[in-house]
Amino acid sequence: MNKLLQILFPLLFCATIASATKIKGHVYDKQSGEALVGATVVLEKTGKVTSTGLDGSFELKDVPVGKATIRITYITYKTIVQDIEIQSKDNEHLKFYMETAAKGLGEVTIRATASGSNERDARRIEQNATQVMNIVSGKAIEVSPDLTVANVMQRVSGVSIERNSNGDGQYAILRGMDKRYNYTLVNGVKIPSPDNKYRYVPLDLFPSDLLDRLEVYKTLTPNLEGDAVGGAVNMVMKNAPDHFQINANIATGYNQLFLDRKFTSFDASGIRGKSPYEINGRDYNATQSDFSKGVFDYKSKHPAPNVVGSLSLGQRFFDSKLGVVLAGSYQNTYRGSNSTIYTPSVTGTDEYSVITNKGERQYSAQQQRLGLHGKVDYAFDKNNKISLYNVYVNLKNQEVRESVSTTYNGVYDPANGNAELVYNTRSRLTEQQIYNSTLHGDHKFFDDKFKVQWSAVYSTAQTEQPQNAEIELNGLQQNFQNKRLSLVNTSPVEMRWQRNTDNDKAGYLDLTYNIFKGDKKLDFSLGGLYREKERSSFYNNYVLAPSAANAGLIYGQDYQNYTDLQLVVSNPTGGVANPLTYDASEKTSAGYGMLTYKSNSLELIGGARVEHTNQGYHMLFAQGESRPTGNQIYTDVLPSLTAKYHITEKAQLHASYYKAVNRPGFYELVPGISPGDDYDEKGNADLKRALADNYDLRYELFPGASEQLLVGAFYKKIKDPIEYVFQTSGTVHSNVLLIPGNFGNATNYGAEIDYTKFFNKIGIKANYTYTHSRITTTKNKRQINPSNGDIETVEVDQTRPLYGQSEHIANISLLYKDTKKGWDVQIAGAYTGPRIVAVSQFVNNDQWQQGIIQMDFSAEKRFKNNISLFVKANNLLNTPYKLYIKGVNPANDKIKEDLVSNGHTLIRDDHYGQSYLLGVRYKFN
Repeated sequence: MNKLLQILFPLLFCATIASATKIKGHVYDKQSGEALVGATVVLEKTGKVTSTGLDGSFELKDVPVGKATIRITYITYKTIVQDIEIQSKDNEHLKFYMETAAKGLGEVTIRATASGSNERDARRIEQNATQVMNIVSGKAIEVSPDLTVANVMQRVSGVSIERNSNGDGQYAILRGMDKRYNYTLVNGVKIPSPDNKYRYVPLDLFPSDLLDRLEVYKTLTPNLEGDAVGGAVNMVMKNAPDHFQINANIATGYNQLFLDRKFTSFDASGIRGKSPYEINGRDYNATQSDFSKGVFDYKSKHPAPNVVGSLSLGQRFFDSKLGVVLAGSYQNTYRGSNSTIYTPSVTGTDEYSVITNKGERQYSAQQQRLGLHGKVDYAFDKNNKISLYNVYVNLKNQEVRESVSTTYNGVYDPANGNAELVYNTRSRLTEQQIYNSTLHGDHKFFDDKFKVQWSAVYSTAQTEQPQNAEIELNGLQQNFQNKRLSLVNTSPVEMRWQRNTDNDKAGYLDLTYNIFKGDKKLDFSLGGLYREKERSSFYNNYVLAPSAANAGLIYGQDYQNYTDLQLVVSNPTGGVANPLTYDASEKTSAGYGMLTYKSNSLELIGGARVEHTNQGYHMLFAQGESRPTGNQIYTDVLPSLTAKYHITEKAQLHASYYKAVNRPGFYELVPGISPGDDYDEKGNADLKRALADNYDLRYELFPGASEQLLVGAFYKKIKDPIEYVFQTSGTVHSNVLLIPGNFGNATNYGAEIDYTKFFNKIGIKANYTYTHSRITTTKNKRQINPSNGDIETVEVDQTRPLYGQSEHIANISLLYKDTKKGWDVQIAGAYTGPRIVAVSQFVNNDQWQQGIIQMDFSAEKRFKNNISLFVKANNLLNTPYKLYIKGVNPANDKIKEDLVSNGHTLIRDDHYGQSYLLGVRYKFN
C-alpha cells in the first residue's frame, strides 16, 4: 500500500501542475490610459490574489485551467468583474480599463487640474506644461530620504546643491548657473529671502512634507517673472482633498558624528535680543554687565535624539464648494562637522600657493525647523473661485564653532615642534523666517471666452542674529605639547548684533481672451505685476578686552571657564557705524503680452515682457563714503517664444527661447567693507545687472503612467555676468577682499537626459547632465621685473568655468514597491562633479570642490489600520567635502601630511557623519 501511495502522489502532483497555468495582464485608467499602481486583482473561488506593480502589470501563477471570474478593485474606481477563459498555455495578455467612481459636482468643478501629489499626475503636468520643467511629486517626496526642499532638489536633473557647514543642502544650482541666477516661488508667487546679503532663498527653511509637489522651471514664458537665467523653483503647497484626509508622522534618530564625539552647546536663554546701543541710546557706554555670559557657557555632551514630525488635515464642505487644509511640520535635529583647513598664500613669484596655516574646526549645530501652511478655497459657482493661503517657515540654528590654527614662523611645517597657536570659539544663534499671505481669484466670463486671475500678496522675510559671540586666545606649542594661553590678544572677545527684514507688497493681474477655439485654439493674454520691496539692515558690534590686571592669564591655570573673565569694552558706544546698517528699496513694475496657439499637433506661445526696476540704498552711517546713497533705474524688454510639436500622443518636441535678467542684491551695491566668515567683503555701487539669452530643445516621451524619457540641450549667453573675486586689501582681518563685479560675456551650454522606467515592482529613476561654461576674467600674476629685479604684480586674463558650475551631474534611484505587502524601498545616489567655489585674485589659484557622491536610503512598510513604519538614512558613505587648488608648489609636496595628489593640493576636508531616522506614519483617506 505504501509503495502504491508513493507512486500515486507524484502522479497526482504532476496532474495538478498539468491542469494549472498562469495569466498576465495590465490595468489602466479608462479616461487617460495611464497604468494604475496598486489595484487589487482577485481570481474568485481560487484564493489567488495579487496587486498591480509600478507599471500597472499583474501576474497570477498556478491558476486552474478553464472558466474563471476575475475581480479588480481600486479606490475611487468602479469594480470590474469579468469572466475569462484560462487556457493550459499561451494565455492572452489581459488588459482592463477602469472607470472613476467619483460623482460629478454639478456645475461646480473644484478639481480642474491634477494635483501632482502622485507620480501619475506629476508626469501629466510635465507633459502638458507650456515651459520646460521637471516635477517631484508629493508621493515621491514622502517616500524619499529627504526632509527639506533643498535636499529634494538634488534629485532633479541638472540641479546640484550647495551645502552649509553642517552638510545639509541649502541652495540650488540649476544647469550650472549659481544660486543667484534662480528665484523661488510658493504657489506661483515669488517670495523674498531672509538672507542678510543676497536675494536668493535658502531652501533648507522649508520642510518637504508641506508640499503637494515641487516644480522646477527651466524656461520662462512672458507671464512669468523674468529674473531666472538658470530657472525657478515653485513649491506647490498641500491643497484641500476631495474627501477627509489625515496624514501624520513622527520619527526619531541620531547623527553618527555625535556617537563618535560630543556635541558642544551654549546657554542661549539669556541672550539679549537688542544691543546696548538700541536699548539705552547711542550715547550709552556699555559695560560687561550689558552682555549675557551664557554665550560663553559651553557644555559638551552627547545630544538628545533628533525628533521630526508633521500633521496635515484636509476636507471639503458644503457640497465640495469650500475646501480647507491645515498642515504643520516640526524638526529638531543635531548636526555638525569635523573640518581641517589649510590656508594657501601666494608668496614671491610662485605660480601656486604655499600652505602657511593649518586650522582644525568642529561645528555643533542644533536646528529647529518649523513650517505651517493653511489654505481655504471657495467656489461660488463654476466660473468664480477665490482662495486664501498662508505659509510660515522658521529655522533657528544654534551653532558653536571651535577651531585651532597652527603656524610655524609664518609657514606651516608639522615637523617643527614649536608653533604659534590661535584658539577661536564662536557662539552663533541665527533665526530665519518667511511669511507669505496670498489672496487669489479665478473668474470666467462670456462662456469661458474671457478669464481673469488676480493675486494680492504680502510677504516678509527676516533674519535675526542676536549677540553672536567670538573669543580668540593665543597659544604656544612647545615640543609638540600645546600650552593654551588666554587674553594675550589685545581684543579677544567680540559681540555682534545683526538683523535684516524684507517686506514685499505685490499685486498680480492676468487677463486671457479666447479669440477662437475648436480643433484650433488661439488665446491672447495680457497682464503684469507691481511689487514694492523695502529692506532694512542693522549691524552692531562690541569689542571686549582684558583689563590690565587680567592680561596674560593662562586658561586652565588662572581661570577655568570663560564666564569668569573680567573684561572691559573697548568701544563702549558700539560699532553701529558700518556699511551693514542701511535701508534699501526696490520697486518693480512689469507688463506682458502673450499669444497662445494650439492645434492637435502644434502649440506656439510667444510674446514679450517689459520689466522696470528702480533699486536704491541709503547708508545710515556713511563714514566718509563718497557714495552714501545710490540708485539704479532701468527697463528691460524680455521676449520669449515656445513651441511644442506633438509627434504622437505620448511623444513631443519642446523648443524655447527667452531673455532673462539678473539683478544685483542690495548688499552687493552698498559700498564699504564689512566682515565675513572667512574674508572681508566689499560692495560695488557700479555693479550692473546681467542679461542672458537662453535656448532650449527637449524631446519628451511619456510611454506609461509614471514613466518618461526626456532628452534635451540648452545654451545660454550671459552679458555682464556677476562673479565674486578676491582683491588685495590693507585690512587687518584678512588682507584680501571679496568683491562682486561684472565680467564681459559668458557662455553656458549642455545636455540632459532624464529616464524613469518601472518593471512591475522594480523601478529606476536616473538623470545625467553635462554642462560646459566659460568666462574670462582678469587675474593677478606675480613676476620679477627684468629691469630692476623687483617682484611686481601684473594683470593677465584667465578663462575658467562659471562659479558653482559642475561639468557632470548625475542621479540614480532604485525603487521597490509591493502594494500588496505594503513595501516602498528606495536607494538614491547623487553625483556632483568638481566645481569652483572661490575665485582667487591670482592666476591658477581658484579653489575647487572635489567631486562627491551622496548616497541615501529610505524604506516604508504599511500595515493595516492606516499605520506604517519608515526609516530614512542619509550620507551613508560619509562622503567628505574637500577643496583643492589645481597645481602643486614644491613646498607643499614636502609636507608630511598627504595634501598633494594627482597634481592637486588639498586645502579643506570636512566630514559630517551619517544620519538615521526611524518613524511611524498614520494616514486616513
